[in-house]
Amino acid sequence: MEPLTAGAIATLAFNTAFGETIKNLTKATLDKIDALGKKIWHKTRGKAGAQIALEKAEKGSQTDLEKVAQYLQAVMLEDPDFATEIEKLAREIQQEINIGNVQGQNLQNVYGGEAQQNNANNTNAPVIQGGNGHIITFH
Repeated sequence: MEPLTAGAIATLAFNTAFGETIKNLTKATLDKIDALGKKIWHKTRGKAGAQIALEKAEKGSQTDLEKVAQYLQAVMLEDPDFATEIEKLAREIQQEINIGNVQGQNLQNVYGGEAQQNNANNTNAPVIQGGNGHIITFH
């Protein structure tokens, strides 16, 4: 697995909060995004010009988001442990965003020992049901 770029991590931390994406995220994911942003703030704010870029990136400035990515890249090179920590957090966020965007193709419900599976994309597909003592064989 290739490392995430500083640009990708900065985008997750400061750009995900804008647009339609935020409406579909869980509180846990939003908390992780907030934590990622705070970690980046804490680690980069001592750099000359970083605070202004961070403030503007939070307000949606794409140019300043790129500057933040540059500051972040420098910090990640200086501190490999920090780089590993925020990359791990960014991957978790990315995975949760991707899971939230995936629409299920098959749905299986189990109620009281009986299973029912439906294909969401083909409403004419057969419904497969099973219960106690039933065997379903696929060929």
